[in-house]
Amino acid sequence: MGSNEELPEGTVQNILEQETLKWVFVGGKGGVGKTTCSSILSILLARVRPSVLIISTDPAHNLSDAFQQRFTKTPTLVNGFSNLYAMEVDPTVEHDESLVSDMTDGFMSDLANSIPGIDEAMSFAEMLKLVQTMDYSVIVFDTAPTGHTLRLLQFPSTLEKGLAKMMSLKNKFGGLISQMTRMFGVGDEFGEDAILGKMEGMKDVIEQVNRQFKDPDLTTFICVCIPEFLSLYETERLVQELTKFEIDTHNIIINQVIFDEEVIESKLLRSRMNMQQKYLDQFYMLYDDFNITKLPLLPQEVCGVEALQAFSHHFVSPYQPSIVRGTVEELELRVSTLKEQLKDAESELERLKKGKQKV
Repeated sequence: MGSNEELPEGTVQNILEQETLKWVFVGGKGGVGKTTCSSILSILLARVRPSVLIISTDPAHNLSDAFQQRFTKTPTLVNGFSNLYAMEVDPTVEHDESLVSDMTDGFMSDLANSIPGIDEAMSFAEMLKLVQTMDYSVIVFDTAPTGHTLRLLQFPSTLEKGLAKMMSLKNKFGGLISQMTRMFGVGDEFGEDAILGKMEGMKDVIEQVNRQFKDPDLTTFICVCIPEFLSLYETERLVQELTKFEIDTHNIIINQVIFDEEVIESKLLRSRMNMQQKYLDQFYMLYDDFNITKLPLLPQEVCGVEALQAFSHHFVSPYQPSIVRGTVEELELRVSTLKEQLKDAESELERLKKGKQKV
């Protein structure tokens, strides 16, 4: 390809064609349209894969809004599909009940809570355990809009630290702990061994999943952003972090792009478009080896299965603006639009005159 040629517009077709993919993360800061993108991606994947599960770990429950259907912590079939399921998990509240009851009181519970992120690690491990037994062909994560999207990838080391801390305390105070548990009438099955066992089990699950997450044949991360300075900066940070964690990423979706197709010149839209173009150029320069998909800014939200499906073609074929500048067609279109507007203004004037006469 010659250097003066335009870069071909990217799409998410590469994701749909990669049949080995098992985990697809869709991430980015809040307000960039992640949930819409992950929902549409799961709809597109459902066309080419036997079964798809989309999981939201966002406490705001955006998936229910996107599909306009109530989802819970158990996978539910999405209306109108036979192979697309959705579930919403609140990472801060969802705990394995039995584990919490094991640790409701006393020393062990304090100890477990003193390890940062342990509760989140536990609930995430539980969820992954559950998901792994379900045998979906591909799982899409609509990740929460935090800077900690990748915290879950640090969970094995979090648990590793936690286990080491508990083991050293057990070695130091082992006798004392078992005396205390006996004294307070707590049976052995609620003792530290049960908790250690559980943590060991979860560590294994998470390590196994982590191995999968670092395999580019099985896992990829799609970054969603908008053409603005802050979003460009956030995306750059996200890509660097993913690289640090050895997680494959080669797709960027730039949402809310204003295309040059307003027939009547709007100064506001034009200046906004020029501003966006500056950041779009930077995205293309920074990520020239990525598949970059541009999505048009819409006048309304994309809600409900029909709207999601209608918008989905922009993910697989590049958006074509409805007019081309500098053509006879464009001029004719502008003249006819101006005539329409003139007619509207005249009838509005008539209406106002009549209203005045009545008064």
